[in-house]
Amino acid sequence: MIGIAGAGAFGTAMGVVLAEAGRDVAIWAHEEPFAEEIRQRNENPRLPGVQLPPNVAITSDIDAIGGSELVLLATPMQVLASVLETYGPRLRARAMVACCKGVDLATGRGPVAIIAENCPETVPAVLTGPSFAADIARGLPTALTLACADPAMGVSLQERLSTPTLRLYRTTDTVGAELGGALKNVMAIAAGIVIGTGLGESARAALITRGFAEMQRFARAYGADPETLAGLSGFGDLVLTCTSAQSRNFSFGVALGKGQYFDPEVTVEGAATARAVAAIATARGIDMPVTHSVAHVIDGRRSISEAVKILLSRPLKEE
Repeated sequence: MIGIAGAGAFGTAMGVVLAEAGRDVAIWAHEEPFAEEIRQRNENPRLPGVQLPPNVAITSDIDAIGGSELVLLATPMQVLASVLETYGPRLRARAMVACCKGVDLATGRGPVAIIAENCPETVPAVLTGPSFAADIARGLPTALTLACADPAMGVSLQERLSTPTLRLYRTTDTVGAELGGALKNVMAIAAGIVIGTGLGESARAALITRGFAEMQRFARAYGADPETLAGLSGFGDLVLTCTSAQSRNFSFGVALGKGQYFDPEVTVEGAATARAVAAIATARGIDMPVTHSVAHVIDGRRSISEAVKILLSRPLKEE
């Protein structure tokens, strides 16, 4: 059985696609009333219109997935550490695959380090790349990156998690895969601001291009392979989230650009990531102008017009 910790849209989508491929799946929801609502409706209100296959069990008992050899961690990035600190000892999986994207605001760590600290007997991995939960759940063709530092385990996970419609490419560069998935959310907010402010498609294309260079610069400083960032976990995810209204981060940026209300209950991983990465970049002397601009705008330390003016007045240089 495959256990999934987190009954959000992505965790549910992964449960659906894996179950339809013949795997038995149990999805853990933190609160019993929400778990019961899913059971009663046979669908997750966060993934409307998608019925759960009969081999998907919904539970609020962490022990129901505790014995799974493989657990997908589909919680928001900013609660991953607290979830594993609380429940990690009861999860006895041989491998845990983080499906969240971002950097922990409190510590600056990615999911692999958090898994390793709280579950040292488990092999950590990351599943990331250009994907929307609704597309995965509806069986639309999707390709993702599966990153695991243990090559043999990486092959095993690739085989267990691939389905006829979900194609996984593997890498041992967990740092590059983590950072690609985290940093693209920051750039998606910036792209949304560009569109929301009315700066145009040409400006968005320039932002995506320069944002990608910024992502590679940061990842290289952490020892990641720049080629990883050029793959699904970096460039592929960047393109998707910077161009689609389905992206929460992009939609958040559009709302900022238009000065409109955005539901604070909606998880926007890029906001916390921008703050964390901006602090790290300052401490390490990494040039991250787009990230700093996003962090400043989110925190109200700089207006959008000021941020644009600063970015456009940077010194001219070779590409």
